[in-house]
Amino acid sequence: MEYSHRYHAYPTQEVAERLEHHLNVHRQLYNHVRWDYEQAPEDDKPTEFDQNNKLPEWKQKWPIFADTYSKAAQATVARFHRNLSNLRKKKEKGYNVGRLKRQAPTEYRSVTYNQSGFDLDEKRDRDRIAYVRFSKIGWVKIRYHRPIPDHATIKEITFKKETTGEWFVSFGLETDDDDLPEKHDVNSLDASNSVGIDLGILNYIHTSNGTTVDWLNLEDDYDRLRREQRKLSRKQKESNNYEKQRLKVAKVKRRIRRRVLDYQHKITTWLVKEYDAVFVEDLDVKGMLEQSHNARNKQDAAWRQFITLLEYKADLYGCHVVQAEARGTTKECASCGVETAKPIWIREHSCPSCGFETDRDANAAMNVLKRGFSELGLGWPESTPVETVTATDTADFQRVSASHVVETGSLGA
Repeated sequence: MEYSHRYHAYPTQEVAERLEHHLNVHRQLYNHVRWDYEQAPEDDKPTEFDQNNKLPEWKQKWPIFADTYSKAAQATVARFHRNLSNLRKKKEKGYNVGRLKRQAPTEYRSVTYNQSGFDLDEKRDRDRIAYVRFSKIGWVKIRYHRPIPDHATIKEITFKKETTGEWFVSFGLETDDDDLPEKHDVNSLDASNSVGIDLGILNYIHTSNGTTVDWLNLEDDYDRLRREQRKLSRKQKESNNYEKQRLKVAKVKRRIRRRVLDYQHKITTWLVKEYDAVFVEDLDVKGMLEQSHNARNKQDAAWRQFITLLEYKADLYGCHVVQAEARGTTKECASCGVETAKPIWIREHSCPSCGFETDRDANAAMNVLKRGFSELGLGWPESTPVETVTATDTADFQRVSASHVVETGSLGA
């Protein structure tokens, strides 16, 4: 299993200047790799292997490239070809794509050291502080808020400069599957230790057992963002005042991203610790964002990021996470299976066939749970969620406020 840990970095001024220099050199190398590829005939384009073999020649011809560490330079070549491969895949899917563009200083913000050229010192300073050494750069202090697991192997390290001017260091980790917690036997799953998740509109998530989690309130942050962006629009570009204001805008955006990510970490950790199996909708997030209504709220939800976090944490905690077909979960009755059309403003499910009534999102979550069992090739358990979840006309659902998600893995009120 591959995953990553990210840490805030605090380089000295001297080391920060070296980081900036290497960032710029790798940007130029990336652009040169692109230029070399573009200059080749269409029927004889160089491969990643071919361009790696050209690196010694380029270092002799352009001494600035000699400043790079060999494995880091190869990672930059690999970065170009990875981007090229992603572009081809989009083209094969029918997207109208152009060519990879030249990277400007404001766009190229990270460098990766692959396999070698780095060291981690966890014992030099006080607790929660560590140091990372990058070859040809030096030691960088990081806030070591969570240690690298003993059973994990560090495959690569990346340093990055954010738009706010802050530095971060990310560790690419690999853990052998034998060192991960064993997942519960699929045949032992039932409705009591499994849960279906509906990613909703009125609530962030709605579970098949009746728990709802409210949306994170970001209105104050967005009000501030609008104010700072208006101020930025009145500054003269490339002036000192423009740069100061641009940093303020970047910091507000960073705060929004961090709040959303932190919220998702807490919810996903709670889910994988609480249940043996979590079933979630397989959403077409890109298509949903392209719709004209409510696009910003859907982007704030970061549902694809939520599902990605859920899947990687499932391996760490021994939980099954399965994506189920999302189409029709709202229309289909969780009790009898009859489909009933519901406009978006109808928030309750009332089946004209069997009379089952419940919240619209609760009904969808129950259907996700059913479809999840089918994805695993299991029969539907006798104790169905329809029998265990209260209807809206008899009792309130357990509602969890966003302000009560106070610590990792906790949704206690």
